[in-house]
Amino acid sequence: MDIFGKARKLERKIARSLDAAVVEFVGASEPAPLEIVHAVLDRAEQQIQEAGRGVRLFPFNRVKVVVAAPPGEKAARARFAAVADGPPSIGERLQARLRAAGCRTVDVVVEISYATKAGPRWESPLFHVEFDRAPVAAAPERVASPTPRLKLTVVAGKAVPRTQIFSSSRIDIGRRSEVLDAKQRVVRTNHVAFEEGPDENRSVSRRHAHLSWHPGAGEYRIQDDRSVHGTSILRGGRTIVVPAGSRGVRIESGDEIIVGQARLKVTLV
Repeated sequence: MDIFGKARKLERKIARSLDAAVVEFVGASEPAPLEIVHAVLDRAEQQIQEAGRGVRLFPFNRVKVVVAAPPGEKAARARFAAVADGPPSIGERLQARLRAAGCRTVDVVVEISYATKAGPRWESPLFHVEFDRAPVAAAPERVASPTPRLKLTVVAGKAVPRTQIFSSSRIDIGRRSEVLDAKQRVVRTNHVAFEEGPDENRSVSRRHAHLSWHPGAGEYRIQDDRSVHGTSILRGGRTIVVPAGSRGVRIESGDEIIVGQARLKVTLV
């Protein structure tokens, strides 16, 4: 006998001992609640499917148990509910039984209800078990926020044009429109390109900063691209430093972006 078979045999032996004790306590005239519980577990174990290569599956995620409880038998219903609720609960017993049988762990909901009498299709006059696989609710799809239009106006320094409106997910800011490497290859194109010349412009690195749209959060963030003179935001008279290499700082309409000594006014339109 394999290890799973030995585990099931031991569990049933313990269950029979417990059942006998409960029957002795409540009287042999009515079934012990634990007897019904273990009968339900036996029915569930019979539903296990072989999936090949030693894999065993329990194909259901909902077990419905209906117990016969004639009108006026509130005490019998209470006794069964006490055993079913545990600890361990009937759901926990089912999970343990499935694991002992070599099944992969699954989330199974056990629903218990009561009927005044046995139904015509019941296999037992005491209880009835139905197995079902309810569809798993898919996580609600998160609708990404549309990229808003962003107006950038140069208020210190010189760039042509002075005002631009963007609706792209990334906006690069720096000195010169094209940044070349040692082999004169274009490695970056700045959307906001400060010209060579004024002091404010010379303080802007060629690859200074960029704005990126984050649809999940519904916001633009400014990130410093390890510039020489740094990037910050002026908001309501307060300066917010943008740490180099960080995930950036959220910007708001009305902010001023400070790149070196140059500045850009932000307007969300």
